Amino acid sequence: MILLLAGTSDARALAIEIKKAGYSLLATVVTDNAAMELQGSGIDVKAGRLTEEEMAGLIKAKDVQVVVDASHPFAEEASKNAISAAKSADIPYIRYERESQTFQYDRMKVVESYEEAAEIAAAKKGVVMLTTGSKTLQVFTKKLLGIPDIRLLCRMLPRVDNMEKCEQLGFPQKNIVAIQGPFTKEFNEALYKQYGVTLMITKESGKVGSVDEKVEAAIELGIDVIMIGRPKMNYGMAYTDFHSVIQEIQNLIDLKIEQS
Repeated sequence: MILLLAGTSDARALAIEIKKAGYSLLATVVTDNAAMELQGSGIDVKAGRLTEEEMAGLIKAKDVQVVVDASHPFAEEASKNAISAAKSADIPYIRYERESQTFQYDRMKVVESYEEAAEIAAAKKGVVMLTTGSKTLQVFTKKLLGIPDIRLLCRMLPRVDNMEKCEQLGFPQKNIVAIQGPFTKEFNEALYKQYGVTLMITKESGKVGSVDEKVEAAIELGIDVIMIGRPKMNYGMAYTDFHSVIQEIQNLIDLKIEQS
């Protein structure tokens, strides 16, 4: 049995490829919507965030042989839990990591944290569009909401829990852009123009996350960009393509058979 942390669209595509390769697979996801997508492909799924202890229990209960962590590049806690749970169970851990992207743009500032991004944004005037999701929204509302010369917009998935969080944080409804991507460069340009965006805040989640489309649209319009860099983690065994992940799974299972 392979345990796959499948928190993104490319992770779900990887799950399908692992199943096609003939492996028994259990995928974990955060949302019910992601669970339904995988279930539609005939893949067993467990929905909901897992603690390290819960993950370790799942590994034992399902006799998991390999953990494949294909969670989002910014899902630092999920990766730490997976690494620890795999280590406790004395089974291999493999990381599937989206390739990173770099951009040459003199109006872009790369930072290491959401807090740093909020600090820089607070020193500017104009219309700030967040495209970093809802998880860390409070970092920005705490710093930016109520500043007279700043209008804070948030682009996020149109989910009930996101809207509830916005309400709890006092985020104005008129400043919520609830929509699901991916979006083209042209769509992003139209959105920036519609709201008169002067600063866009994003995170380096890779091409699959359409970061290039966001940034290229900002470059085209001369909009300032704050890019939050990925968390610095030592994943150990990590790959950026499906074939290498599946090949490594095979190698590890073959080795285990030889040793048994």
